[in-house]
Amino acid sequence: MLLTIGLILIGLWFLGFIAFHVAGFLIHILLVVAIIVILMRIIRGR
Repeated sequence: MLLTIGLILIGLWFLGFIAFHVAGFLIHILLVVAIIVILMRIIRGR
């Protein structure tokens, strides 16, 4: 019983670890795109 609960918790921890790395990567890409768009607007004068 205790071993099963431990394995489930370790599995969930591992899945959360992977999910947050992917989400963090996507957030960084969106931030870079937003900065590029802002810089293009400043350069073009709009």
